Parts: sequence; C-alpha cells; structure tokens
Amino acid sequence: MTFGPDCISVPIHQNSWRGILFRQIDPRSPIPLYVQIANRLRVAIATGEMAPGTALPSVRNLAAVIRVNPATVVQAYRELEQAGVVESRQGAGTFVRDLAESRRESERKREARRLVQRMVQEASGLGVTHEDLESAWQAELTKRGS
Repeated sequence: MTFGPDCISVPIHQNSWRGILFRQIDPRSPIPLYVQIANRLRVAIATGEMAPGTALPSVRNLAAVIRVNPATVVQAYRELEQAGVVESRQGAGTFVRDLAESRRESERKREARRLVQRMVQEASGLGVTHEDLESAWQAELTKRGS
C-alpha cells in the first residue's frame, strides 16, 4: 500500500491513551473522509490499541489535527456509535465500549478483507497479475516467518 504526498499522518493524542495512534487519512481517496476516520478508529479498537473506556479525542481537537470540518468527525463518531463500537456521554465525550472478543475478531477480519481489496485493486491498476501478487504474498510471509 502506498500513500501519496497529500496523505495526512494523524497523531491522535488523548491523556488516557497509552500512546499515539498514527493513521493515514487520504483526502484524494474515493472513500469519504468520515469513513476513513471511522475505519481507523475501528481498527484501533479491534486490535486493543484503544481499550474499553478510552475517551476519543474531542470533535474539535480531532478535526483540527487532521484538518477536516468538525461535521466530518461528528459523522464518523455517529457511525461508530450506531455500530455499537463507542458511546457518547452527554457532557463527557465519546468513549470506547467494551466489546466481546468475538466482536473484536470480526472487526479484525473485516479490516483484513478491506486491506486485501485495496491491495488487489491497486495491483490491478498497476497491471500486477494475481500470480505475481500471490508470489509476493508468500515471499513476504516466508520472510516474516509466518
């Protein structure tokens, strides 16, 4: 996966977080920005980078950091809330919900499918064959000892 020079590396800071999450938000992508934001947060939650009870950055803070309209962040947070991944608490903010392990696993699998879809789409655009992709995949797995 490659990201163009217009991609924004997004450090998301929050006092209660254990570290800084870096994710790529690509304003040139055909995927709407709010979907990209929601997907990055979903992955962080599914992988345990963001533990249950962790506060998401305020809408204004995140919008300022990634240079988008606050309404875009609101839309991403709303999508996550409708999916049951986060919960909003009046006057306190938005927090990661405690998800069952099976739910986290399904989110990880969902992201794996999304990654493969993007890889195949990009490879197709470059004229890379399925055989070349499979060979490269196997070589990378072998290199990593998987």
